[in-house]
Amino acid sequence: MRTHFDAELEERLIRYCSIDSQSDEDSTSQPSTARQFDMLNLLVEELRGIGAQDVHLTDYGTVLATVPATAEGPTIGFLAHVDTAPAFNATGVKPRVIRGYNGGPIRFPDAPELELSPEVSPYLGTRLGHDIVTASGTTLLGADDKSGVAVIMTAARHLIANPQIAHGPIRIAFTPDEEIGRGVDPRLAGDLKADFAYTLDGGAAGEIEYESFSADGAVVKIEGISVHPGTARDKLVNALHLGAKIIATLPQARMTPETTEGREGFLMIYEMRGTAAECELRFILRDFELDGLAAKGALLRQVCEAVAATEPRARITCEIRPQYRNMRYWLEKDMAPVELAQGACRDLGIEPVSVPIRGGTDGSRLTEMGVPCPNLFTGMQELHGPREWISVQDMALSTRVVLRLVERAAQG
Repeated sequence: MRTHFDAELEERLIRYCSIDSQSDEDSTSQPSTARQFDMLNLLVEELRGIGAQDVHLTDYGTVLATVPATAEGPTIGFLAHVDTAPAFNATGVKPRVIRGYNGGPIRFPDAPELELSPEVSPYLGTRLGHDIVTASGTTLLGADDKSGVAVIMTAARHLIANPQIAHGPIRIAFTPDEEIGRGVDPRLAGDLKADFAYTLDGGAAGEIEYESFSADGAVVKIEGISVHPGTARDKLVNALHLGAKIIATLPQARMTPETTEGREGFLMIYEMRGTAAECELRFILRDFELDGLAAKGALLRQVCEAVAATEPRARITCEIRPQYRNMRYWLEKDMAPVELAQGACRDLGIEPVSVPIRGGTDGSRLTEMGVPCPNLFTGMQELHGPREWISVQDMALSTRVVLRLVERAAQG
């Protein structure tokens, strides 16, 4: 079952996932956390070590590099992000490999009560005999998106070591802060200098994604009136109570992530913090269509206004900011990058599948900025939590697709 690239991909993934590179939405620095430099600086060293050219770390925290052309062809970019999600613990990740998965439940040494099985993750049941990488149960793994980093690094090393493989110029970008929506600096599109690009940030084998959510973020701030609770009658205005009322007033059915699927959008509160005097609620708004996204923003504002009307002594504000837009709006005008990837998959006997991403990638922003950038699979599953896992053999398939893709592009 082991293939040509498995050992390198496994070694890279384990090394990368062991590095804490979690991003931080509350930080205003770029990147948002200094620990991301542990990955970024390592990748600069590794790229130089394999013979990549033009390797440098930009002042906005992105590693850029070039694999020189061996033939005429378009300049193709490949991107992956180095940060891991703030949604779950990412400190002290201990990756481990389950060799030749036999179809049964997978237990976690640091969380004996936790179980990963095909009942929990149906795709796992299709990976019998594969080498499965997970964490130890108390952290996420970080295959999102260190699997993409490993695939790009492995493909780049192979191309540089085998100059007989015909391909055009290849540009590599490793970005920070994708998980908090800051992965694509406005300067990246120009600095990448690619005709088109691909993010390696996808799931099941064969997935080639060119449609993502459109996304906004919202911050609701509530200012109440703080009074000693012993003398609070008719004086205290509890900001936390008003925040809870906003949450309770928002519709739950067919509106939250846990009640939606497919092409249905959602409105999700993901953080509430503060005191009786003042508190803050943070929401994400997602929809595949702009009118649906706008309707969710209008609903949130309407609820905030309705709750504010019940307590005129409080001050409630709702600020909504754009995050990214559905890349389909641009890619459907020129599907050549998508068709190139689909053809590469078919050449390798992999049937390509295109499903809408219930999320976004750096490619969403990059496409909007003028560099068409669909998303390719790496195999990652059960993201942002302790059951996160990936098949080494899926990563090898992804690497082969990248290599076949650049060859196909050079053939014209």
